[in-house]
Amino acid sequence: MNRLARIGSGISLILIGLALLVLPGPGILTIAAGLTVLATEYVWAASTLEWMKRRYRRYFTRAETRPLPRETE
Repeated sequence: MNRLARIGSGISLILIGLALLVLPGPGILTIAAGLTVLATEYVWAASTLEWMKRRYRRYFTRAETRPLPRETE
């Protein structure tokens, strides 16, 4: 029963996260939480979560190294 509860809660979190992508709320974070729960049972969920982490790091690293816009007078 414990395994079914983890799978059910992980899928529920992903579905809620998908709804929150178009509704106001933290959709990406909710999807990541659902993948974290499912990663205890499925390899595909763990690899998808790792992919999301790499994309997140790459996005924010690129934003940090981007030069600031010059001020015009």
